[in-house]
Amino acid sequence: MKLQTQRWIDRWVGQLLCAAVSLWARLLGTRAPKVDRSQPPRHILVILLSEMGSIVLAGPMFKALRERYPGATVHVLQLKKNQQVSRMLQLTQEANFHGIDDSSGVSLLRDILRVTLAMRRLPLDAVIDCELFSRISSLLCYMTGAPRRAGFTPHTQEGLYRGSYVNCAIPYNPYQHISKQFLSLVDALEGDSTPRHKAAPIRELPAETGLSVPFTAEELASYRAQVLRDHPVLAGRKLVLMYPGGGILPERAWPIEHYARVARGLIEAGHGVGLIGLKDDAELAADLKQRVGSELCIALTGYTRSLRELLMLFHASHLLLANDGGPGHFASLTPIRTLMFFGPETGKLYGPLPGTFGPKATVYESGIACSPCLSAYNHRLTFCDGDNQCLKRIAPDPVLADALQALRETPLAA
Repeated sequence: MKLQTQRWIDRWVGQLLCAAVSLWARLLGTRAPKVDRSQPPRHILVILLSEMGSIVLAGPMFKALRERYPGATVHVLQLKKNQQVSRMLQLTQEANFHGIDDSSGVSLLRDILRVTLAMRRLPLDAVIDCELFSRISSLLCYMTGAPRRAGFTPHTQEGLYRGSYVNCAIPYNPYQHISKQFLSLVDALEGDSTPRHKAAPIRELPAETGLSVPFTAEELASYRAQVLRDHPVLAGRKLVLMYPGGGILPERAWPIEHYARVARGLIEAGHGVGLIGLKDDAELAADLKQRVGSELCIALTGYTRSLRELLMLFHASHLLLANDGGPGHFASLTPIRTLMFFGPETGKLYGPLPGTFGPKATVYESGIACSPCLSAYNHRLTFCDGDNQCLKRIAPDPVLADALQALRETPLAA
């Protein structure tokens, strides 16, 4: 199903359904059921339908759930296309992953019904809706039958109605990092009443993601040797990876000519450059490679067959330049240094967290008046005409200088 179709259905059909369910919950008295808070929840569902990078930003929340409710079973509901990350990170046991296929309306409705029945059979004690103002996730909160329903409330914001049955709600704050707000959703489960008009507890930005992907030294050495066999031109050089694609939001991409300028400077300094991305990014990578005009710039789009292999490639490399998106967040699970570009969205809200290897990310933002333009309040629909000046004004030469300095501080054996 197309993204625009999903947005239209969620906005118009979703609001009507939320209003109907809110009235139903009020009439039945199930909007705020009595909960014995002296008993910890046994089954907790986390709804996380967003892009894969958000899973890494939600890592501290999962850690907090495990620490606060060690005896609880955590279930995770995602779109099926995003489940690879959660399974690799082992956020829960395999049997507790639940997926929704959004490729068509029929498959979407079928899986919503299937998941709803499965959650009611548990029965479910609590649900955390990590989506900002999605109506489908709000409806799922109620349909699962959980008496504790934590999620974000727009408070007095117009046009973001998603029902009145999320009874452990916290105000969404566009000025606080999303990882801190995810942690506040855990706090909301303990509230004695609906904190719709109350401030959430103070939360510091997590010192790390709380996530890790273990690799053996032999496994990493073998993979690096494979990369050098496949691309012998990289032997004896430090490898810089570039992710020039914008994913489903192309306005998030730093200009290709800026990437080319940095790539040429890196190659002149004796380094190698690898262009990563999905197979769909192959045309973009070919264009960038042609602009660079060097055999030391290699196309690695589609080279990794899984997310785990992508992380191994990060281990085998020395620096990553990436647009706002999944790769920049996945890099926090490895030792690689990262330079990450933000414009339509802001690093203050979605910037990568420090990983278990320490803080390694540098965030670039131009700070022009119209940036950021994508938010939960406009359903990530930018008013930009395609001329994304917020990213174009991040000049390549200072980035190149930072990249060269980072490489000087990084040993050859990554």
